[in-house]
Amino acid sequence: MKLRLRDEIWDVGPGDPVLMGIVNATPDSVADAERLTTTAAQVARALELVDAGARIVDVGGESGRTDVAPVSSEEEIARVLPLVERLVAEGVTVSVDTWKAAVARAAAEAGAAMINDVSGLRDPALADVAARSGAALVVMHTRAAPKAEQFPPYEDVVADVTAFLRERMALAESRGVGREQLVIDPGPDFAKRPEDSVELLHRLGELESLERPLLLAVSRKYFLGALTGRTPDDRLAGTLAAVAHGVDSGASIVRVHDVREVADHLRVRAALRSTARAELVADAGAERLKWLPPAR
Repeated sequence: MKLRLRDEIWDVGPGDPVLMGIVNATPDSVADAERLTTTAAQVARALELVDAGARIVDVGGESGRTDVAPVSSEEEIARVLPLVERLVAEGVTVSVDTWKAAVARAAAEAGAAMINDVSGLRDPALADVAARSGAALVVMHTRAAPKAEQFPPYEDVVADVTAFLRERMALAESRGVGREQLVIDPGPDFAKRPEDSVELLHRLGELESLERPLLLAVSRKYFLGALTGRTPDDRLAGTLAAVAHGVDSGASIVRVHDVREVADHLRVRAALRSTARAELVADAGAERLKWLPPAR
């Protein structure tokens, strides 16, 4: 499928997913054990993720925690704008993770190429920002208000996700967003119990009917903790398993914290599944790849 990000058109599709790295400019991130408290540290992390294989860096200025109050648009802009400006100047494709139109507008004016709306277009003005700027727009499924902990019952969670996303996509298009700008996100953990998220991911392939690139955001998510008993900073193995399943089920953008590990996982997995000769990225005779140096 074609995906428009401002003046660029990308070919995206399942099998070779685009990696989206995560940089949180927040003091209370849900899943980050390390806080990046300066713009310089945030830029350095973002560039590390790009070097590791991220084609998009998703910048967030407010955590998804439901146990803390929302921050103002002004505070969120102050957190993300310097980072967006620096990364755009470095040639990085930047996404802004927000549900506030004012934040999206400021980031788009600074050159952000994607708006990652975690509210499901609760405020249609976000679509207006995408329409004016040409930025891609991620439409996510959720039945809860931002920062609210709500778990509505689903008779069929996949049917609910499909109907909701179809209606929200139509809303975005009615406000001038081109279809090639739209990305869908089924929203694991957002207004969903762990069992709802697992059922949704089990049937992820059914969302192909929406005919838009699917963003998979499963990195360090709570449902993985419910399955494994692991804390957010100890969910890499679970994340890799969920990513592998999601890619098999049609995900074409994968949003992750651990870009290097996910890139390695997907590279080895693809090589072992292919009948073509594997492309080696390192000299097969390199001594450093054979063993660790002797202990002193």
